[in-house]
Amino acid sequence: MSEGAHIDPSNKKVALIISVLALVLAISETLGKTASSTALEKNIEASNLWSFFQAKSIRMTTMKVAADSVVSSGKLSDKQEKIVQKWRSDAARYDSEPETGEGRKELMAKAKHAEEQRELASAAGHQYEMASASIQIAIVLASTSIVIGVPVLLWGSAALGVIGIFFLGLGWLAPTLIHI
Repeated sequence: MSEGAHIDPSNKKVALIISVLALVLAISETLGKTASSTALEKNIEASNLWSFFQAKSIRMTTMKVAADSVVSSGKLSDKQEKIVQKWRSDAARYDSEPETGEGRKELMAKAKHAEEQRELASAAGHQYEMASASIQIAIVLASTSIVIGVPVLLWGSAALGVIGIFFLGLGWLAPTLIHI
């Protein structure tokens, strides 16, 4: 008689459960890594946009101060008047430039959007971490139930597997619904 002939049929079911849990774990880990990478990418993007915003603010302030300084010095020649108008025009362009999307107002909107995307990706990453942790523990409990033959461990494994799948779905569909 071969060793395989004495395998408990319920162990095959547990092995199948473990396989499904391992698949869900792999999906969760992959989505978690993607969410982490996205959060990092959006953080860098927001930082770059805020730096560009700050540079535009400095340029705008410089143009305004220069124009005000020349105007406050007294009567202006036609040439000085044209320079002041150019500086004021440049300052206005630095504040808002819808054509290129590189004015301060447009940069601020882009930076805030990148921050929102970063927060969403970060929240999803936390949900995927919770899913992975639950599923890993579920796999351990299912494996242990085979070794020591305690069926209640399999029920605990199933419960944690469902919780892990719940967090996986939460990360995918509504990452900010629950904050942990």
